[in-house]
Amino acid sequence: MQAKLKEQLYKADAEVILERLPERIRDALIARATEIEYPVEAVIEMAIASFLDTEALGFADCKPGRGQ
Repeated sequence: MQAKLKEQLYKADAEVILERLPERIRDALIARATEIEYPVEAVIEMAIASFLDTEALGFADCKPGRGQ
């Protein structure tokens, strides 16, 4: 039986990642999450995705309420 892959980063996993990052990067991710009113785990996912794929959803796309 093949394990199902999770599609999103869990909050607990995000906390582990944040603990291991340099303080300035951790603070920047948390500040950005607060600024755009997104969970920090989503911001971490976006940061990784934009690094790996330049056409992935990135920070410039995350403006709540835009387009309404």
